[in-house]
Amino acid sequence: MTRLSEQLQFMRGLGFRLGMLLSVAILPIGLISVMQTLNLSQAAERAAELALMGRTSSAAAGERTLLQSALGSAEALGPAVIETLDDPEACSRMMENFVENSASFVFAGFTPLNGISNCTSKNDGVHDVRSSPHYRAFLDNPGTTISATESGIVSGLPVVIVSQPLLHDNELIGYIATSVSQAMMRATHDPMNRTSSAMIVTFTNRGQVISTDMSQGLVEEMLPRSSSLETLASRSDTTFRETAGTGERRLFTVVTVVPGLVYALGSWNPQSAGVGNIALSRFTGVLFPLALWAVSLAVAYFAVFRLVLRHIRELRGQMRRFAIGDRRSPPPVLTEAPAEIADVSRTFHDMARILIRDEAAMEASVQEKTVLLKEVHHRVKNNLQLIASIINMQSRMVSDCDAQKVLRSVQDRVASLATIYRNLYQAEHLDSVEADKLISDIINQMVLASVPPGSGLEIETHLDHVTLLPDQAVPLTLLTTEAFTNALKYAEPAQDGRYRVCVSLTRQRSGHAELLVENSIGPHTRAPADASGLGRQLIEAFALQLDGEVSTVVEPDFYRMKLAFQMQDSVAAAGDDGARRVVLTSAARRGAQH
Repeated sequence: MTRLSEQLQFMRGLGFRLGMLLSVAILPIGLISVMQTLNLSQAAERAAELALMGRTSSAAAGERTLLQSALGSAEALGPAVIETLDDPEACSRMMENFVENSASFVFAGFTPLNGISNCTSKNDGVHDVRSSPHYRAFLDNPGTTISATESGIVSGLPVVIVSQPLLHDNELIGYIATSVSQAMMRATHDPMNRTSSAMIVTFTNRGQVISTDMSQGLVEEMLPRSSSLETLASRSDTTFRETAGTGERRLFTVVTVVPGLVYALGSWNPQSAGVGNIALSRFTGVLFPLALWAVSLAVAYFAVFRLVLRHIRELRGQMRRFAIGDRRSPPPVLTEAPAEIADVSRTFHDMARILIRDEAAMEASVQEKTVLLKEVHHRVKNNLQLIASIINMQSRMVSDCDAQKVLRSVQDRVASLATIYRNLYQAEHLDSVEADKLISDIINQMVLASVPPGSGLEIETHLDHVTLLPDQAVPLTLLTTEAFTNALKYAEPAQDGRYRVCVSLTRQRSGHAELLVENSIGPHTRAPADASGLGRQLIEAFALQLDGEVSTVVEPDFYRMKLAFQMQDSVAAAGDDGARRVVLTSAARRGAQH
């Protein structure tokens, strides 16, 4: 709760409010700067990505030419193969002449659906290609097929096989395949891309690598970690960022080489590709308005602190010290402050000087009246003690027992009043009386005077610290005297053997107090509640003065009188210790500190 109050107090401060106003003033400029920087960085990033896609497409241009040439050659050989189906020798010679006259191909041949080929550029008999992955891939999906192998079934060389299906009378009879060496495929890559920070990989729609300028181990490290080549075929003509196998965050581009069949993947280091600095420029574009905002707030706060806040805090400290009782001298005028604050400081200085003068005069007057009032209380106490002594002397001269009892009762009442006035002139504050101490003194005084030694009567007291105004202390003390006198008068040993009188004064809920007077009684004792004498009338009269309620309880072993009353507001608001509270001028604000 205290921390929340401090935060609310800080938010209401001048420095915080000035900072908020400056933030609102600078906000449009900062937003415009951020938006322009983000737009420029996005445009630059898009241009860099398009450039990388162009470089990837350019690097795969040679392979595109070779593959399209292989596809066209395979399709062109189809009619000639159909004419020579019945003459394998003529078909093989045709294939052999085609390969010898072309510098791009190392093999050409026709493979029927049964996988037994006798029409190849090798012209060395019949070849069984049923174990070839290319043959099985064609049977699974008859159509244009491109694959790579480290050892061709017929040529025995690392080649890229390109095949076109062959139809005769609208019936699929096999496929015509042409092979390009992988060395020639790699030779078509652009030499500028052969660096450790960039890599170009050509792969089929089935995810098979057909050409690269790196070893297989390095290729796996440079590829995306969470995406396979087969899934990348569906993301052609795009650019994306992903973590490579090495754990490095890289930029990847995918372009189409042969639509639907072959694609090229470029793996780039963002820094070497010129894209890494774009993120830095974007961060700088956002950071600059924030730095401008922070510097503006710092300068504004420093200026306000030097001109206003430090003088206001000094003036506030002077007021707080004056409020808690520092009256040694009027607070000094803040001559270095701005004119408005200096005028407020001068006004407070004059007000404090007048208050110090008036308080000194009032204190002297109060001190004089306090001395006179204590003297009056002292003289009243002496007069009451003199009256009690005269009554005591008179009771000794009277022989009638009833008359002695009446005089003794009057003497106790007068002595109680004398005790009240003795506490009043001895108290530090004349406007309050410690009721517990006063009742304790009266009980001790009455016990010494009325309870003979060896009687066996137990006197118990349980008195909480209760402070009352004199208007309540006097009737409460007199009521206690009457009730205690009755308790001593009617107390007898109970059936359980206990012979006692108990008096307790306790603070109840806020602003209330309770007085209990209890005495043990015998089985045949007449209960005081049945009496209607002067003591009972006085108790009711004193209770009426206290605005309290008296109740009695009679049990076989004890008699109890209870008085519940409400203390006056000026006393009930004080703590249990009865100490006076000093109210500070800044205490009206929640969370204020001194």
